[in-house]
Order: sequence, then C-alpha cells, then structure tokens
Amino acid sequence: MNPFPHESNLSYSLCGGLAKRIRNISAHYCSSAYHELVEWCFRAFAVILLLSEFLLILFFSPNCNAGEGKIIMNKDNYNKLSRSERNVILHKSTEPPFSGKYCKFSSKGTYLCRQCNAPLYNSTDKFDSSCGWPSFDDEIKGAVKRIIDSDGRRTEILCANCGGHLGHLFAGEGFSKKNIRHCVNSISMSFVPFKEKLKEKRILLEVPKKVEKEKKGLKKAYFAGGCFWGIEYYMDKKNGVESAVSGYMGGSGKNPTYEEVCAKNTGHLEVVEVTYDPELISFESLAKYFFEIHDPTQSDGQGPDKGPQYLSAVFYNDESERNSTKKLIGILKSKKFQVVTRVIPATTFWKAEEYHQNYYRRTQKLPYCHTYRKKF
Repeated sequence: MNPFPHESNLSYSLCGGLAKRIRNISAHYCSSAYHELVEWCFRAFAVILLLSEFLLILFFSPNCNAGEGKIIMNKDNYNKLSRSERNVILHKSTEPPFSGKYCKFSSKGTYLCRQCNAPLYNSTDKFDSSCGWPSFDDEIKGAVKRIIDSDGRRTEILCANCGGHLGHLFAGEGFSKKNIRHCVNSISMSFVPFKEKLKEKRILLEVPKKVEKEKKGLKKAYFAGGCFWGIEYYMDKKNGVESAVSGYMGGSGKNPTYEEVCAKNTGHLEVVEVTYDPELISFESLAKYFFEIHDPTQSDGQGPDKGPQYLSAVFYNDESERNSTKKLIGILKSKKFQVVTRVIPATTFWKAEEYHQNYYRRTQKLPYCHTYRKKF
C-alpha cells in the first residue's frame, strides 16, 4: 500500500527506502501487519520532514523579503562598517549594556540593518525591558533569521538578508503580551522615521541607497600608560572607538624612531591616539576606562617596563578634557589611589612604526602588563 504516491522528494524517498528495507528484514521475523505498520510509521516521518523543510524555507531563507521598502544589496555594495560595528555585526561581539544609542530611543520609524539597509523592526514593536539593549517583541516578517548560538543554548538572531549579527532571542520572560524579546545591539542597526504608516504595520520608507555613518564629528584623545601595545589593545575593543594607533608624543624633535625613544634621547612617551565617536562614548568615559586598564600609581613605568617613555599621562586637547581628567584623578585619590598620572597639553602626535600597530591582534597574544580592573 502506498498512501503517499509522490516519491520524488528527497526526504520522502530516503524514508520510504528505509521503510522498504525494514519491511524486507521484518518479513522474515514478523507478521505482514507488523511490517506494514512499520512502513506507515516511516512514511508519516517523511511527511514531518517535508513540513520541516517547508517551514525552514518559509522562515529562515536569507532571500525572504523583509517587508515593503526593503533594499536588497549586493555584498560588494554593503555599507562600510567601523571597527566597532565589525566587531559586533561580523564577529558577534556584544556592545556594553546601556551604551547603545537606541537603548532609550523612542522616535517613530523603522530600524534597518546597519550593514545592508534591510528593514528589521518597527518602532511599534519596541518596548523598554530595562535590560540594557533595545528590545522588540516582533520583527518585520521574514527580516530576522534564527539559529542556535555557538554556546548551544541561546538563540542567535541575524539579518535574514546579509547574515549580520543582531543579538539574541528570549522567550517566556513576561515582558509583553507576545512573551518574546528580540535583544538587539544598537550598533547593528540604523534608523529611519516613518514617512507614511499603512495598514497591518506595513510602512513606506524613505531610505538612502547607503546609510553611511557621519564621520565629521569624530574626535581624538591621547593616552600614555606604559607600552602602547597594551593600551592600544584595550582601547581598540571599546565600543565607540573607531581606531587606536600607537605612537609618540611629548618630546622634542620630529618623527622620533622607536630606538631614539627607548634610548631616552627625545623625551617622548609611548602614546595611543584614540579616534572615537562622541555620540557613542564621551572623553570622560574613555579616560575612566584608561585609568582602569593600567596602574596610574606606578611612578617609574608600567609593570616590568621601566623608563620615562612608559610614564602615565593624559594629553588633553582642551580645558574640558583637562577638567574631566582632573576630576577622575580626584575621585581615585579619594579612594586612596596614589595617582601619579601627568595631565599635559597635547602636542604633535607621531605615529609609530608599522610593526607596532595592532601588535596583539596580529600576534594573537595578550598584554603582559595591562589588565582591566574596575576602579570607579
């Protein structure tokens, strides 16, 4: 008996073939009624597989349309990502809680994938979970792909169009009537306001061909705290930092070399130039982080590295930066830290040799005299 006459599907064919093999084997030992029952069971299993394939295609295909106004972009035309954005969207890092621009954001509009502009969420589905990241209890149909996280426990959510990492999905928390929470990194998204709201939460979007991040507002900060490899390593990981570059500042002469600085002939300190987005992180937050990744109480260098080029210093660009640094030093001193960090006006920054840049990232090593210690 063949209750499912169409055997062209791979799943059905495999299960049907397996059923026939078991039927042939069981025929030697069991009644015909028994092996017919076995065959029916496997055919039913084939139907379940067919339905599973259909659901996977329907809900998890990366080519699904993500709602009206979606921009399908060729990989070569994806928006250029900053270092911080790449860390989250491509390398699946997580931005610190309450640090994202959309965490407490309440404007009406649509949240897009930062990498490919595909619409992901409507503001009508956003709610405040007080978890530290933007939360949504629904997505634009077909916009979000779900996979099992690498930890084997959580559900990771991705942009269905480009595969960019968004965050994680949680259920059963009771935050909303839908009882589901898309916990999304702000840095994985961009935002456009509603132009016109249509029925069933569909929207008509005014979306630029590329949502490029405005770069004109970037600022620079300069920190010295021992070997610049370690300061660069930690600053480069900070959300809101566009780049961290090792170099020299504070001495005499132009274009000092590493050998000249180490010979203590120029008076330069090993300094890291931090380029950051003030909309994502403030100078004071960077300076606070700086004091937590090195020892500001060591007067002769940092860790095993001794010498004037390894002294602790903040080079300020204006009075605001100077005042913020002085305030933080005052807080540390009130906590019994004998801070010796110098606060110096910024002068010309000289970029260090290329072999010093991204040292720990290139060598896959870890800093030997820098570590994070919460002090504030």
